[in-house]
Amino acid sequence: MSDWAVILGASSGIGASCARKLAEKGINIFGVYLRRPKDQIATLTNELESFGVKVIFKKMSATNAEKRLEAIEELKSLGNIRVKVFVHSLAFGALKPFIDEDPKNMISQKQIEMTLDVMGSSLIYWAQDLVKSKLLKKGSQIFGMTSSGSQRQWKSYGAVSMAKSILESASRQLALELAPHGIASNTIMAGVTDTPALRKIPGNDRMIEHATTVNPHGRLTVPEDIGNAVTLIGLSESSWITGNTIRADGGEDITG
Repeated sequence: MSDWAVILGASSGIGASCARKLAEKGINIFGVYLRRPKDQIATLTNELESFGVKVIFKKMSATNAEKRLEAIEELKSLGNIRVKVFVHSLAFGALKPFIDEDPKNMISQKQIEMTLDVMGSSLIYWAQDLVKSKLLKKGSQIFGMTSSGSQRQWKSYGAVSMAKSILESASRQLALELAPHGIASNTIMAGVTDTPALRKIPGNDRMIEHATTVNPHGRLTVPEDIGNAVTLIGLSESSWITGNTIRADGGEDITG
C-alpha cells in the first residue's frame, strides 16, 4: 500500500508548502488547483518529483461535485493506496462588508453562500467521498486551514470569518465520527502569513505590522511553518490528537 496526500489548493502558499514537506518524507502528492499557470505547475511538479515521489496535479474547482467524483475515481485507479494526509487549504471568498452606505457594496447572498461552500462545507463533501471510496483508512489525518479570523472580526472579512468557523466545526464533527476508524481530523490555525490571500484582505498592512511586533519570534508565520506542522502530525499513525484547532503561530496569540 502506498501513501498519498490529497491537497486542495496545492499550487501556492500553504498548500504548496505542505506538498513540499510531505514529498520530502516520501508521501506521493495529488494536488487540486484552479488558476495557476501551466508553467508554474510544471515547475512545482518537477520539484516534488525530485524527492522520488509520484505527483498528480488536477485543474478543477474543488467545489464541483462531478469533478470531485472524477478525482476520487482517479485516485482509486492508482491501486492499493491510502490517503495518509488530506489537506483543505482553499482560500477563495468574497471580501465585502455586510453593511454599507451604498447598498451595491454590500455582500450578496450568493457571495456568502459561495464563500461558505468553498472555504467551509467542501471539507465535509471531500471527506465523505474519500471515506466512501475507502481511501481514508486507519492512520489517515485530515487538516483544515483556519485562522484567528474565525474568532476575530476585520472589515469586509465577515463571510470568510463565517466560513472558518464552519470549517472548524466540521472538522470537530469529523473527528467525532471518524475516531472509531482510527482517522484524525484537526484544523491548523496559522499566525498572520504573508500569502496572496492575505494581501486581498483590506487593512492587511496593519495586520502584518501588528503580528510582526507581537510575535515572540519577531517575524510573521511563513508557509513552511505550516507545512512542517502538517507533516509532523500527518505522518503519525495515531488518531489520538484529533478534534483540535492547533495553533501554529510562533506564539503570536499569547502576546497579541
